[in-house]
Amino acid sequence: MKTLCLAAAAVLAVVSPVAAQQAGELTVGLGIANVNPKSDNGTLAGGAVPVSIDDNTRPQITVEYFIRDNIGVELLAALPFKHSIESNGTEIGTVKHLPPTLSLQYHFDASPQWKPFVGVGVNFTGFFDAEAKGPLAGNDLRVKNSWGLAAHLGTDYWINDRSAVRADLRWIDIDSDVTLNGVDIGQVEVDPLVAGVSYVVKF
Repeated sequence: MKTLCLAAAAVLAVVSPVAAQQAGELTVGLGIANVNPKSDNGTLAGGAVPVSIDDNTRPQITVEYFIRDNIGVELLAALPFKHSIESNGTEIGTVKHLPPTLSLQYHFDASPQWKPFVGVGVNFTGFFDAEAKGPLAGNDLRVKNSWGLAAHLGTDYWINDRSAVRADLRWIDIDSDVTLNGVDIGQVEVDPLVAGVSYVVKF
């Protein structure tokens, strides 16, 4: 009987509901994110140079503070992403960027372990280390910084009352002016989907 009681207690500990995230709590998520720009990224040089930007995957970190029960303010940060810029299949440049994003999020109590969430926020994308390549090699290529809106959705699966596994997806509005040797040659529309997987810890 004692063994049976201990086994039942262990099962209950595994399936017991995870409490709603409460005001004053803090979560930190560590994982990876893939930044995948939309397929049509605009044209440069008055429409003569169609542009496509490839995807990149890097480590990410999120920090979220709950200002009210189930309502949190989240900051997304990551290591620099690096993208190849191509035109008609030829690489014409590379650029790095950092995309810190601040979001207001609502977390739903869908089930004892599953906690989906939605959010909206603002993104700042800082571009740096742009380098002209291929037919543009030797020229001074610059991609200017961008401000835009961001939308966020995902879900947490809580392993216990302190840790969870997260899958999420963001859409970020990133439109950046491009210059070559100081002359404005157009704008690229990156507008990526950012898919992430993280391990989240609650404090």
